[in-house]
Amino acid sequence: MLNRIVVVGAAAAGLTAVETLRAKGYEGGLTLVGDEVHPPYDRPPLSKELLSEGWEPPSAWLRKEDVLAAVDVDLRLGCRATGLDQAARTVSLSTGERLPYDAAIIATGLRPRRLPYGDGLRGVHVLRSLDDAVRLREALAAGPRVAVIGAGFLGAEIAATARGAGLDVTLIDTNAQPLERQVGAGIGELVAGMHRDHGVRLVLGADVVGMAQDGGGGVRGVLLADGTTVDADLVVVAIGSVPAVDWLAGSGLPLGDGVLCDEYCRAAPGVWAVGDVANWPHPMMAGARVRLEQRTNAAQQAMAVVSNLLAGDAGEKPYAPVPFGWTHQFGEKIQTIGWCPPDARTEIISGSTADREFVAAYHRDGVLVGGLGWNSARGLRQCRLLLGRPSAETAATAAAV
Repeated sequence: MLNRIVVVGAAAAGLTAVETLRAKGYEGGLTLVGDEVHPPYDRPPLSKELLSEGWEPPSAWLRKEDVLAAVDVDLRLGCRATGLDQAARTVSLSTGERLPYDAAIIATGLRPRRLPYGDGLRGVHVLRSLDDAVRLREALAAGPRVAVIGAGFLGAEIAATARGAGLDVTLIDTNAQPLERQVGAGIGELVAGMHRDHGVRLVLGADVVGMAQDGGGGVRGVLLADGTTVDADLVVVAIGSVPAVDWLAGSGLPLGDGVLCDEYCRAAPGVWAVGDVANWPHPMMAGARVRLEQRTNAAQQAMAVVSNLLAGDAGEKPYAPVPFGWTHQFGEKIQTIGWCPPDARTEIISGSTADREFVAAYHRDGVLVGGLGWNSARGLRQCRLLLGRPSAETAATAAAV
C-alpha cells in the first residue's frame, strides 16, 4: 500500500515525478526535498538566457508558486538529504528529521567536477546551480578576460554567451576539437570553426596544470602543461559533472556511475532513480548501461518511473527512451537524436556543412545509431525514423531525409 512517497531532488525530474503522481491519481502523502532554496527551475537557460538576456531567477522557475501549491506536496527546500535507510524505509535530512516512505524516488542529479586547484580563488567559477549562474553573470558584467576550461556542451555554451556579450574569451580543452567526446571530431571541427568565426580563441589539445594568482587572492590566468599561461581575470571550470550520490553512502543501494537500477529504473525494493543520477540497462543498447544527462530524459524518465511504481510488478515496462539533446551557440541550433559516439562512422545525409544547415548520420556496426541536425530540426525528425536500421538501407533512403 502506497501512503507515503518521498522524492529527493527538486529539479525537473523530481518536479515531474510529483506532478505525475498526482495526475495519475495518487492521493497519499507526498514530499519533495530540494537542497536549494529556490523553487524547481530549469537548468538549460543557466548558460544562455540567464547569463545574456537579463533573465532574473524567477524566469527560470518551472512553475509559478500558486501552480506548485496546487500539486499538494510537502515542499522541503533548502534541505539536504543525508541518508537513506532501506530497512527502516526512511530518508534522513540535514534538519535531523527522518521521513518515512513506502516508495522513494531519487532525483538528486549531478554536482560539478572540480579541478584540484583554483578552488577559493576569486574569479574561479563553476556553473551548475541558479546561484552559480547569478554569481557568474555579475562577474561577467565587469568585462573580464574570460577563460573557459572544458569544451563540452556547457563550456562551449558559456564561451559563446560570454563572447556574444563582447568579452575576450579563450576556450581550453584537452581534446583536439570542441564537443569531441560528445559528437566526434568531425562535427567538433565545425563547432571550432563557428567559435573562431565569432572571435573565440581556442586552445585545444592542452592540459591545464594550475591557476596563476594575482597576489590578492584572485585568479590572473590558467597554467598549461607546455609552460604557457592563458591570461584571464575570470575562469569557468566546465569539465563535466558526477552523479550526486555521496549522501547514499552506507545505504546499501548499488552505486557506481550513479544509482544502478534495473530496466524499470528500480534500484531496490521501494526505491527508484530518475534523471541524471539514474544508471540503467537500456533495451535498445543490448542491455548496456546508460546514464543520460539530458533535459528531455529527466521528464520522460520521471513519468515512466511513476507509471511503473503505481502499476506494480505485473504492469511494469522497461524504460527505453530515444535520447534527445540540443545546444544553442551564436544563434545556431545543434540537436542530437539517439547515440552520437565519437568513434562512430559519420556521414552527411542532407544539407551542407558549408551552409551550417545539415543532418549527420552516425553508424556503428552497420546500423544507424544516431543523428545530428545543425539548424535542421525537420531533417533530424525524419532521421529519427531510420534509427536502428541497417546503414546500407539508410544510405539508400538518405535522399528522403
